[in-house]
Order: sequence, then structure tokens, then C-alpha cells
Amino acid sequence: MPNGPAEHPTVRTNRGPVRGRRHPTGIHFLGIPYAQPPVGDLRFAAPVPPQPWKEVLDATAYGPTAQRRAFADVTTIPEPTIAGDSTLNLNVFSPDTSPNAGLPVLVWIHGGGYVAGSAASPWYDGAAFNRDGIVLVSLGYRLGIEGFLHLEDAPDNRGVRDWIAALTWVRDNIASFGGDPAKVTIAGQSAGGGAVQTLLATPAADHLFRGAISVSGAVMHPQDRSVAQATARLFTERTGLPATAAALKDTVDEELLAHQDALEAAGPGRDELPMLALAPFADGELVPEPVPDALTTGSAGADIPLMIGFTAHEFNDSQLPGADEVALRSMLAGLGLDQPHTQRFLDHYRGQPWAPMSQAITDTIFRAPALALADARARRALPTWLYEFRWTANAPGVAGMAYHCIDLPFAFDLLDTEHVTAALGVRPPQQLADAMHAAWVAFVRDLDPGPAWPHYTHGHRATKIWDTTPRVEEDPLRPVREIWLS
Repeated sequence: MPNGPAEHPTVRTNRGPVRGRRHPTGIHFLGIPYAQPPVGDLRFAAPVPPQPWKEVLDATAYGPTAQRRAFADVTTIPEPTIAGDSTLNLNVFSPDTSPNAGLPVLVWIHGGGYVAGSAASPWYDGAAFNRDGIVLVSLGYRLGIEGFLHLEDAPDNRGVRDWIAALTWVRDNIASFGGDPAKVTIAGQSAGGGAVQTLLATPAADHLFRGAISVSGAVMHPQDRSVAQATARLFTERTGLPATAAALKDTVDEELLAHQDALEAAGPGRDELPMLALAPFADGELVPEPVPDALTTGSAGADIPLMIGFTAHEFNDSQLPGADEVALRSMLAGLGLDQPHTQRFLDHYRGQPWAPMSQAITDTIFRAPALALADARARRALPTWLYEFRWTANAPGVAGMAYHCIDLPFAFDLLDTEHVTAALGVRPPQQLADAMHAAWVAFVRDLDPGPAWPHYTHGHRATKIWDTTPRVEEDPLRPVREIWLS
């Protein structure tokens, strides 16, 4: 049982005791270290378990974030940046810290293109999940160069190793917070959704979770080791620094971000690399093969029920220019479409209010890859549930779009939290939040979102449409398949 005053209960972890704070919806334990601070010789090393402590660790405020600079001046999701070295920390939101409570657990991995994002966002508060008997864990991990640049003298995929270290902490400690380590579901959005897919394809993560939810998941493509090596070479060409931990471990944050900007700037070399150049890749060891290959043609993740989907207009709010048909056809050819498939694209999206270039990016990064994964799993009769989020915002600048991130306040049932009105507009439908959140709760609890949402199968491509009135449609994404996958 937890000790300490009722308002500040104390729980013992395998490294030492932590003190949380009781809230009306549950008990929050914030900023718990799952690894030592990644500084000095550990900056580019595999995560190392924290040193044990004896005094009670105060866990009533969010810990430092790996994000040192937000993804943009204004982001859809409020993403605080918190200074400090101990960035490998996590947060636990629990409705009941009785060791025998045995509650299901949802582990949340934030997005941000693998270069930004924050587990301290108010959009990731566990209040509604606690209300419904779920323990929520959110985690931070190394980003950008520190997390994902290939370095000759350091382990690859350090950010992936951080996710595994956090999940190992959950396995070893979550029972003390009322959770059942055998009932863990991982979930994430955007880069976090890509993290979920990566973990499905990573043998070292086997047996650390039993279910997975990939929300608008984005992975590097292509992602073989040669791409990571080319990225490292470009880093050296543009910065004059060796791509080694020895050369970078003492670099201050501002300088490292400047080096990252130099690497990411458009131009020769960078234009030939994937959009997500600092991201998980197939290193041949931790991640044995490219994630899309492992999940569509291999056996990776076969025993894990998967909920996967996207919004209808992910990046359609991007400020990309309109294009005449010649320029658009050229772009589509560059994305791999031949003339007949290009014509299908033009015919299907003709007359839409958003720039077709933006829709092409939405399709190639999010919709087509997720559909390909769902179809591959359906052919093997693996437990899969596919969705498309279609409710459209009415906020200025994004009105009429179901754009990237818009679905999260519904899934977390937090429509009244900070910045939601600015991002979504006025009066987002609570009934949609009720339905969507209930499906997530059922999936985390039972590995099935409920009878109103059938499996996605090869013979019955049932797809959940999240809109003001949620419904199931039969193969509504057929045009996406015919344009990009046939």
C-alpha cells in the first residue's frame, strides 16, 4: 500500500521511493527517472538504469524534457519545454495505487517528428483514463541528433533504446502503482505512432506489451542502414564535425540544434534523403529490418492486436502552394505514381478545397502506409482494427479539415483542456469523444474496441469512421489503395 499523507502518497519503486500528488481524478507521479541523465559519456550511450536512492523523491512536477526547442513557434499540441539533464523520465497517472489492483496500463509515446515533442503536454493528462480504470504512463526520450543520428562510436537507435528502457521500467514497477505488467498497451501519435510500429518490429521489445495503437504513425522511408550512413556523411559535410559521440558529447544544446538545422536544410544531399532523416532505422541489430517490411511481409507483431489509423487530411493545413497540373504531375511521378495512377489521383481529388500537393503528402506519409499495414495483417488474419478520423475543425485556418493531431483530445476525452478550442474551434462534439475514448478504453482493457467496431479482415474491410456520428463503413479507403498500393 502507498505510504505518506493522503494528499501526497508515497510508492516504492525498484530504485527508491517516490512521492506523488492526489488529484480528483487519480494520483499523479511526474518526472520519475527510468534511466540516468544522458549527459557526458552517457549522452550518446544506451540508457543506463538510475542510481538507487533512499530519500523519498518528489514526483509532483513534470521532469526535464529532451525537447530544447519546440517544433514550431505555434504547435497544435501545447508542448512545454522544461530545462534540466534528467530527460529520461516518465509520468504515471493512476486511479488506484494498491499493489493488487491489477489495472490495465496504457503507455503513451509523444510525437514531434522525432526531433521535438513533450510528455508534459496537458493533452496527455491521464484523467479520463483513470476515471475509467486505466493507468496511463507517458514517457520522454532522446530526440534528433541525440536520439537518432548514426554515430560511428555509439549504439544506433538510442531513442528506440529509451522506449525499451521505459517499458522495462513499467514491467518492473507498474504493479506498485496499481497496474498489471501483463496488461500493457503501447500507443503514440505521429512519431509516437511510428514508435509503436518500430517497437512491434523490434525483438528486444517482445513481451513488454500485449496491445498496440498507432495513431497517424510516421516512419522513415526508406530506412535501411545505408540511409542512416548517408545522413551521417551529410552531417559531417555540412558541419565539418565527425559524426561521432566523441566529437559531440560536450556540445552545448544551442550548438547541437544549430548543427541539426544545418543537416536538415534543403539542398544537395538533403533532398535525396527521406523527409524524416533523424528517425528510427533498420540498423540490422536492434531493429533487424525496415519496419514496413517486418510488419507487412515478416512475422513481426503477429501476436499483438493492433488499432491503426489516421485523420483524413493530416498535413492538408500545410502552407504548400497550389500547383498547376504539370507541376503536380511531376510531383506525383517523384512519389512513384505512373501516369494511370496519377490520373486516378487527379480524378479523385479534383475540386477539393485544399492543395493537392498537401493531400499527396498526407497520403504517402500516413494513409497509404497504414492501409498497406492493415491489408497485410488482414491477409494473415491478424487482429487489426482500422479507422479514419473525419470530424473537421472549425478553427480559423483549418476549418473544414480533419488535420494532424486533431483527434487526440477526443481519444483522451479532454475537450475542455488547454488550447483545444484554439486548435479545434468551438463546440467540438462531446459524443464523439465519448465514443472514441470508450473504444480506446475497451481496447486497452480487453484487446478489442467492442462490438460496434468489427475486425478489419481481407473479406470484410470494416473501417471505423470517427465523425460527429461514428459509424463503420466497408472499405472506404479503396481509392487510396487503388492510387498508391495497386
